[in-house]
Amino acid sequence: MRSFYEFFAGGGMALAGLGEGWQCLLANDFDHKKAETYRANWGGDHLIVDDIRNIAPEDMPGKPDMVWGSFPCQDLSLAGEGAGLRGDRSGTFWPFIHHIQALRDEGRAPGIIALENVLGTLTSHKGADFTAICEALSSLGYRYGAIVADAVHFVPQSRPRLFIIAVRADVTAPALTISDGPKTPWHPTSLKNAFGRLPSALQDNWLWWSMPTPPQRQTKFADFVEDRPTSTKWHSASETTTLLSMMSEVNLAKVETAKAAGVKMVGTIYKRTRHEHGIKVQRAEIRFDEIAGCLRTPAGGSSRQLIMVVEGKKIRSRLISTRETARLMGLPDSYALPARYNEAYHLTGDGVAVPVVRYIAEHLFEKLISKTEPAQGRVGA
Repeated sequence: MRSFYEFFAGGGMALAGLGEGWQCLLANDFDHKKAETYRANWGGDHLIVDDIRNIAPEDMPGKPDMVWGSFPCQDLSLAGEGAGLRGDRSGTFWPFIHHIQALRDEGRAPGIIALENVLGTLTSHKGADFTAICEALSSLGYRYGAIVADAVHFVPQSRPRLFIIAVRADVTAPALTISDGPKTPWHPTSLKNAFGRLPSALQDNWLWWSMPTPPQRQTKFADFVEDRPTSTKWHSASETTTLLSMMSEVNLAKVETAKAAGVKMVGTIYKRTRHEHGIKVQRAEIRFDEIAGCLRTPAGGSSRQLIMVVEGKKIRSRLISTRETARLMGLPDSYALPARYNEAYHLTGDGVAVPVVRYIAEHLFEKLISKTEPAQGRVGA
């Protein structure tokens, strides 16, 4: 049984992805509402609800095989204010690194460090923040690499995310886990450019992680849609008409094409502010490609995703349901969600896609850490 810590745990989606072969010795998040959901699904004996800065070495039990950190993305996101790793939220990366250092000093350094965040991490402050992350990992005695994994390979949601994976210097990476250079689809141009900006000393510690190409996804967004959602209601006819009135000619043409398709069509919508003729105009932009747009948290002004169901001349619309958002993150219907819509939407939109974690665990983590003996310390429920 492999063991891990999960910092910035949210609703425990990394735990869900790692699965039964992993024991969570410590989970941490400062958000009390997310912690309630975590407890409802995973128990709370191993959960510390507090600022990461307030955790002491004695609060961290056992010797984890891996430490996972989905540190806050707001200051690194292209939609954020650009504070980067100096920001109050994304700057919590540094206390995270401090904890790894404390573990190392006590002879408990994990074999793997896994970091997950938005793609903006690669270009934040012209690449300086990504360089700082690599430098921090190198100073702790780790080699590292990164992949970009899009949840769309596993669930019908467009959700590319950066995963930085570091291994302790004495951990031998099996040949199948590394390649001699970047490989599709895991190493897009943005990542190759970020690597190219690293100083040569940091490039020397770089590993090009290798995984097989994911199998063809069999599901489409319509498979995830609830006919009778309990977390939201279908719009009235006038509300749907108003939504249609917010569409540009291009987007209205998509709706007309869907009406003529002769089959049930399900589209997803985000409201966005566009500049047209020097004026700010709010537009409803729809896609009918059987893929949901990337789920986002409402914080920072992001709109909530809507859906539109077109069956001939009949058109219905509503907010995406919270269960639909959970399904798009790869969570089973047995996963307990918050009763309040905004809390559930925030929880799922702020998480990591479960099947992405499972795929990386199967093809990287579990090949790097092949332990079978029971882990020591607290164990998740």
